[in-house]
Amino acid sequence: MKRYINIEKGFTHGGKFHADDVFSAALLTMLNPDIKIERGFQIPEDYDGIVFDIGFGEFDHHQQNRSVRENGVPYAAFGLLWKKYGTMLVDEDEARRFDEKFIQSLDLNDNTGSENQIADMISVFNPPWDYAVSSDKAFEEAKDLAYKVLVKEIENIKSINRAKDLVTKALSKCEDGILVMPRSAPWKKFVKEKEVYFVVAPSNRGGYTAQAVPKDDKPNELKIPFPKEWRGVEKESIGEVSGVETLQFCHNSGFLISALTQEDVIKACVIAREKAKE
Repeated sequence: MKRYINIEKGFTHGGKFHADDVFSAALLTMLNPDIKIERGFQIPEDYDGIVFDIGFGEFDHHQQNRSVRENGVPYAAFGLLWKKYGTMLVDEDEARRFDEKFIQSLDLNDNTGSENQIADMISVFNPPWDYAVSSDKAFEEAKDLAYKVLVKEIENIKSINRAKDLVTKALSKCEDGILVMPRSAPWKKFVKEKEVYFVVAPSNRGGYTAQAVPKDDKPNELKIPFPKEWRGVEKESIGEVSGVETLQFCHNSGFLISALTQEDVIKACVIAREKAKE
């Protein structure tokens, strides 16, 4: 496996562990698969490895002058390590988005105790008070899980950019705000500031789907949602209600539909757009 850094060992605090030190160790293992992560309560004298989440150094956040992001979210060790090394794994824009999407909520959890399901998942790896299990062994088990999560997250981030050419080619043929994709692939990043209202693609469940495109400035709102009268209607009735013969499904929130044919999915998008003008 590729080595991105030549640091041979890392040191973090012993005892109870949290998502911050666990994901930090997992990230360092991605950067150097041979790195040895050590834990303890006192940094060894003249330690020549990387120290994190302890010691008030570059990759700690317990000191008074801790680093804080521009949006006010304080860094924890994981965020500090990602800030320095993340662009070795992904490009600058991807590193920023991963920090926003994944790391910041974990950093906030470690700094404030805010709710975070991933942090809770890591926490359950700590041995119960009456179990004769090594904390270091439990840490390694948690780190292995965090490593797998990080690998999948990085793979997904990279896959988005691999879809650029596919989406760009489809955009060149886009008509009436309906983007027809030859296969399912990430598209949201590439349709921003474009006059695209619906994205059609083959479904891995069979048939075809169409998604309504979110607004650029309000990603939790849709430019044109599918009509309210279609939403949540049973498969046996939705074709008649919508006027689209093979329509099978419309999500209750109005962001997604499915039909047996591409023609009918496109027809449903056209109808939805016309209804939005009423």
